[in-house]
Amino acid sequence: MPDQGARGAIRTRREPPPFRTASVAEVEELGPRMLRVVAGGSELCDFATPEPAASIRVLVPAPGDRLVLPQWNGNEFLMPDGERPLLRTFTPVVVDANSGLIEFWVVRHPGGAVSGWAETAQPGDPLAISGPGSGYELPDAARSLLILGDETAIPAVRQLAGLAAQAGLSVEAHVEVIDPGAVLDLGFDVRWHVTQPGAVAGRRLVEVVDAVAHLDEGVHVWAAGEASAMQAIRKRLFDALGVERTRTSVRGYWKPQRG
Repeated sequence: MPDQGARGAIRTRREPPPFRTASVAEVEELGPRMLRVVAGGSELCDFATPEPAASIRVLVPAPGDRLVLPQWNGNEFLMPDGERPLLRTFTPVVVDANSGLIEFWVVRHPGGAVSGWAETAQPGDPLAISGPGSGYELPDAARSLLILGDETAIPAVRQLAGLAAQAGLSVEAHVEVIDPGAVLDLGFDVRWHVTQPGAVAGRRLVEVVDAVAHLDEGVHVWAAGEASAMQAIRKRLFDALGVERTRTSVRGYWKPQRG
């Protein structure tokens, strides 16, 4: 239910860009923990060029059902029957508006609404995409970028490290994965932190920040991953290290499913 204001008025959120229908063009296995999906279609031909580490919403049909576009109710997208649609947020890896193609990477995990779809998706299968959402703009004052992310943030980590390197900044990137096979060649040095299935998500990233005694003024921080881990990182940066919020971008990408 949308939030109620002091006078009982419904507080509405800004409506995201409308969904554009498309179909699967290609699915490729990048490793035991990652799938590369390419969507294509004429409605993607004027898709706006996203900023680095931007977002798109990907909508897929329920198993055995046809694709139905949800409607914005002022607070969230809902299906005609009032149910929430099967959609998740991803970082667009490639947006080729000339060809009407958008590439995104999906972490493979049991029970995932879109990851389960991606495991069996075939060329021609329908989907829809909304976006892009806002990304990250490298501050002029930045001299170095500390990047922290889990598997869901790998595409954004890859983009931001490239952006920082092009700008002549030094880059230190840490990525947490739960399987050695999830380690990918991103084209630059990454400090991979391999945990075990069942371990507390994001704990290794929190430990990286806990080990930092001081961050010089020119160091900016970008972090994304499991929400509670990101909250712990914020607390360490702001309360213990005294880092100005303008030098950080810390995003909770997901929360664990409750059984």
